[in-house]
Amino acid sequence: MTFCRDEQVWIPESDLEGMSVDTLAVRAGQIRTGQLEHSDPIFPTSSFVYGSAAQAAARFGGEEPGNIYSRFTNPTVQAFEARIAAMEGGEKAVATASGMAAILSTCMALLQSGDHVVCSRGVFGTTNVLFQKYLAKFGVETTFVNLTDQAQWQSAMRPETRMLFIETPSNPLCEVADMAALAELAHTNNALFVVDNCFCTPVLQRPFEHGADIVIHSATKYLDGQGRCVGGVAVGPARLMDEVYGFLRSAGPTMSPFNAWVFLKGLETLPIRMRAHCDNALELARWLEQQPAVAEVFYAGLKSHPQHELAGRQQSGFGGVLSFRVKGGREEAWSFIDATRMISITANLGDVKTTITHPATTTHGRLSPEDKVQAGITENLIRISVGIEAVGDLKTDLQRGFSALET
Repeated sequence: MTFCRDEQVWIPESDLEGMSVDTLAVRAGQIRTGQLEHSDPIFPTSSFVYGSAAQAAARFGGEEPGNIYSRFTNPTVQAFEARIAAMEGGEKAVATASGMAAILSTCMALLQSGDHVVCSRGVFGTTNVLFQKYLAKFGVETTFVNLTDQAQWQSAMRPETRMLFIETPSNPLCEVADMAALAELAHTNNALFVVDNCFCTPVLQRPFEHGADIVIHSATKYLDGQGRCVGGVAVGPARLMDEVYGFLRSAGPTMSPFNAWVFLKGLETLPIRMRAHCDNALELARWLEQQPAVAEVFYAGLKSHPQHELAGRQQSGFGGVLSFRVKGGREEAWSFIDATRMISITANLGDVKTTITHPATTTHGRLSPEDKVQAGITENLIRISVGIEAVGDLKTDLQRGFSALET
């Protein structure tokens, strides 16, 4: 038996033309059902039904729009895709099971054997492994270069180069790329410019405005913001995202409806969270610079950072991730980390809870010793994803680490 409302109430679609990212984070992409719910609904279903065999055939044949199977069509996932696309200023988004799945799907859809990628060294360690080990098996070769050295990027270009891939700010040294310059280089050489915008999110940085063709996110990080779910998304023009969607439909690295719903809720508070992360991180970075046991602090919000002015032009805030080197090596770094009693020892980032990790043995542990050296991943490097706790309490906990180094 089918139930419906006795009366039909028409609700006009929200007019979000020209609205700010803060408003889009709350309003964009919502699909309101006949129940006229105010909050975003969730559709935890594997499949959808049809009024007739002919309608089913039309849906499967692409003659009629509509949902078919949640591997590639689900209203909750589509709402998340529409919202993040609107926030980034992109035409279309494709949500995936993880951030790495978003990178893999983009590469599998848009690259082929014989193509060449130029990638910055300062990327998440698993991104490095994906390009260097797995895509290489399918004939896609990757050259790694220094993110901020334009001459290295220029020298690495080949006739078969089809993609430039970066994270900016980088993980974990917070280096900042000149996106406009790299976009020009890519487009002059008929290549795509892909930017992982995980650290800044569209609240702080909009890569399409600087020439990016595709923007990638690990939704697991700031888009969720509370460490609840794993997911990813790629955003770009429809002509490119249609190809990525085609790969997802066939290969199935799919975001679940529940995770998409959690990410929708996360996006609603993203603007206010990012500003709180930025405020805490900047104060903590300045404090760390004053500590005698710290050899160097990496955070673009510091005037000492070599790309401080560039970051100020490209970003509306400096983000919540910083790293620093303690004086000594692995033993000192581990002692510092182990002495904390509130901050969470985990490799995840973008959480409202502050986290701390040792990149050389966690996020970048699978890199070869040579690759670690080239990427600046030293044994005394510590990364902190600064949460939104009281910054005075964070200093108190980190002081335990410094006290441990004095004994």
